[in-house]
This record gives sequence, structure tokens and C-alpha cells, in this order.
Amino acid sequence: MKTVVAILALVAAVGFLPSSPAQAKPDIGDVQARVDRLYHEAEQASERYNSAKLELAELNKDLGSLKADQSRQDDRLSLVQEQVKDSVIRQYEGQGLSAVGQVIVSDDPAAFLGQLSTMSAYNDLQGQMFDSYATELKALDIRRRATEQRAADVAATEKQLAADKATIDKKLAEAKSLLGDLKAAERQQLLSRGSVRVPSSVPASGRAAAAVQYAMAQVGNAYVYGAAGPSAFDCSGLTMMAWAQAGVALPHSSSAQYSTGAHIAASDLRPGDLVFYYSPISHVGMYIGNGMIVNALNPGAGVRVSSLYSMPYVGAVRPG
Repeated sequence: MKTVVAILALVAAVGFLPSSPAQAKPDIGDVQARVDRLYHEAEQASERYNSAKLELAELNKDLGSLKADQSRQDDRLSLVQEQVKDSVIRQYEGQGLSAVGQVIVSDDPAAFLGQLSTMSAYNDLQGQMFDSYATELKALDIRRRATEQRAADVAATEKQLAADKATIDKKLAEAKSLLGDLKAAERQQLLSRGSVRVPSSVPASGRAAAAVQYAMAQVGNAYVYGAAGPSAFDCSGLTMMAWAQAGVALPHSSSAQYSTGAHIAASDLRPGDLVFYYSPISHVGMYIGNGMIVNALNPGAGVRVSSLYSMPYVGAVRPG
């Protein structure tokens, strides 16, 4: 008996017998929860990315205006500076041009102002002209600081865009890895959950009819972060393009869309109304009646019909 035990121990030691249990099969419920979390975190980053792009466009527009304003102010300051120099030259005519050259040596606006204050002819300068120069210099300084601040805002927003894009890519890669551990049937079961039968028709009217018709025609198309058609969408890209068919311009951002149009109570929802989810808002869909919405849900589900309360509901807006 001791011999048998010794042989078994030797076999185990050299690796012929398993020393640890086989890797456990991933639990589909756990994978479902983790994939949902990753998709939601990626969508939050995606909608922040969309909002930052809108902000960046406005900042760049503002920066261009400030630069143009600063350039005009610089021209005005240069004109006044030349007028002051001419006045000084006339003051020093009796002393010769060399005296003028010794006094006025700087083209820097601030240094020039400082030189004027120490000149013996300063008291003889026209007070109004000197005050005009000082006022224009102050205005230019204000514009320069405003331009520098906008440029810093642009740089910070571009940095935020890069960070959000990196977050999207990371979360999506993690979700794909988790789904890859499942069998095909299990993966399909997980991705198809929560789907609702697509209605044959949606009773929409007015401009909302065009928006609903477009959104419903996209059911089955892919979800891609940052996309707005023609064959792939993110949540706000779908609603933006749908309402564009009705002549209503919406921003490509769920949180920004929540600030457009009249807010509607859930009991007053009509097909075409936009419905918003999570806090802070990071998802939007379109109501189609009978407690259902059409929405670009996530990369696993694509554009589909879902229940109105399948996600944490925040509120609704009626565009147009």
C-alpha cells in the first residue's frame, strides 16, 4: 500500500496528474454585468467626447474672433503711438533730432509708455493724446489676455478629447475580450437580451413622422462611437440625423440635446420625442409609442427597439 501511494505521489510531482482544477467557465451573468458596465462607461466617455467637440468648435470660433479683435486693437494702438511720437518730435524740434532719438528708443508699447512718463516734454504733451494712448494700450492688454485664455481652453479641451477617446477604446477592448470568452450561443443570448419586437408601423404625425421614419429605418445598423450615419450611429448621432430629416438641427451630444426643445412629462410622450437616460445624461433614444423607444444602444446591440424604462430614465424633450 505504501508503494502505491509513493508511485502516485511521484506521478503527480512530475506532472502526469493535474495539480490544480481546470480554469472555471465564465459565468454568463457575471460577464453580462461587466459588459454592460464597460459599454456604459464607454458611452459616457463617448458623449463627453461629443460634447467636448462642440465646445472645441465654439472655442476655436471665439479664439478667431479674439485674435481678429486683438489685431485691430494693435493697429489702433500703433496709430496712436505714431501720433504721440510726432507730437514729441515737434516738442523737441528746437533741441534737434538727436535729442528725440535719445528719448524715444523703444517700439514696445508698454516701454514706450514708460519712456513718455519720464520725458522732460511729458508735461507739454497734449493730455488727451497721452490718455488716448494709455487707454488703447490697456484695451490691447485685455484682448491679449482673453486670447491667451481661449488658447489655453482650446488646449485643455483637446487634451480632454484625447483622454475620452482613449477611455472609449480601452473599455470597448475589455468588453470584446469578455465576450470572446463565451461560446457563440451564449454570446448571442447576452447581446440579444432586452430586445423588443419591432412594430410594423409607428403612428407619428407632422415633422416627427419624418424623424421616426428615418430612425426606424436604421434598426439593425451598427453602433459606432462618434458615428452619425449613414450605416452606423451612436445614440445622439442617430437622433440628430433623424430629426435633421424633419429640418430640425440638433447637436451631436445627448446632454446638449436635452437642452433643446420643450421638456415633456413621461405621461405626455408622443412618437418622435427624445428620451434621456442616466445621471449625468449619457444616452438618448426616440420614443415610438406603446412604451417603446428606438435607439443606438451599444456596440453589441446596434440600433434596436427597446423598452422605455430599460435604462434609468431622466426626462424627455420634444424637438422643433
